[in-house]
Amino acid sequence: MNRILIACVAAMAIAGCTPKTNVVPLDCSNYCDTIGGKAVQLYRLSNANGMMCEMINYGGRVVSLWVPDRDGHFEDVSIGYSTTAEYVSGLDRYYGATIGRYGNRIGNAQFVLNGDTISLNANENGNTLHGGKQGFCEQVMDAEMIGTNAVEFHYVSADGEQGFPGTVDARIRYTLTDDNELKCEYFATTDKPTVVNMTNHTYFNLKGEGNGSINDHIISINADRFTVIDSVLIPTGELRDVEGTPMDFRTPKAIGADIDADYEQLRLAGGYDHNWVLCETAEGYTLAAKVTEPESGRTLEVLTNEPGLQFYGGNFMAGKETGKRGRILGYREAFCLETQHFPDSPNHADFPSTVLNPGDKYYSICIYRFGIEK
Repeated sequence: MNRILIACVAAMAIAGCTPKTNVVPLDCSNYCDTIGGKAVQLYRLSNANGMMCEMINYGGRVVSLWVPDRDGHFEDVSIGYSTTAEYVSGLDRYYGATIGRYGNRIGNAQFVLNGDTISLNANENGNTLHGGKQGFCEQVMDAEMIGTNAVEFHYVSADGEQGFPGTVDARIRYTLTDDNELKCEYFATTDKPTVVNMTNHTYFNLKGEGNGSINDHIISINADRFTVIDSVLIPTGELRDVEGTPMDFRTPKAIGADIDADYEQLRLAGGYDHNWVLCETAEGYTLAAKVTEPESGRTLEVLTNEPGLQFYGGNFMAGKETGKRGRILGYREAFCLETQHFPDSPNHADFPSTVLNPGDKYYSICIYRFGIEK
């Protein structure tokens, strides 16, 4: 057994997970690798209810997430690949990844900060998407298990990385609680003024990976407005009321109910790929969204301290990829709910600020809470 595989098995032993019922752990050897001289390892989280979440420190990625249905049958509701090598050479879907420094898009790959024009790595239509070509999702992070149900990733992003100023010290902690929550917490500090907007990019299908379209999932989003986009998906600055548009999810409806409506915003994005402006609650975290899969009864609630939620409906999934268990990942067979500040905030003074200054402490939280409707 080689050194890397020994390290991976050790990490699994620390996690101490004993899968229940039909939960099938991933093959550790498929994910233990070396990238840039750093070891990639698999980390396995468990809770008292039989749920299991597996992650790798390449990009701080969720690679499996087993959730029960109303009959106690578990399915892996996250979308992804069967090896680390496939994540490295993937089609930029960002499956399961921790996104940073800046989740979502920055227009024209630049912004002005304290009078200085900051030029970034452009990796999509002349814009910067998800931190640039070598964002956090492409980094092998340090990792530490915390008991059996949490893992913390650590990454130091150097001054000038992908064009962003300042050295950013980032920690990301994922906890699988006994309340069937996957809690994602993000911490960061900097030594120079910069922008930070971290999030998680897990693709979900509450039927289970490879089990069909998500268009029949029922979704509600706690938002009265959304950020209008242009032809390359950059916000124009307009915050438009959802009233009377296909973007209105204040009352639960099927994801696919209006997805093909003749509406300019849907045509531009090929479906849903927009940021919703969340309605804040009086105290505590905002319940940003809820998704229900009627057949299995599985539900997913998203709670956050962030002002925005990017809802993406799998528009770029084209049936050209194979998932972890040999199933084809078809068109619109997964959705993402990314809690965040608004896309392109550094270029819109009236959007909530993403500036992080020395001495400040960045903190963001997203809670994916799973449940069952009988």
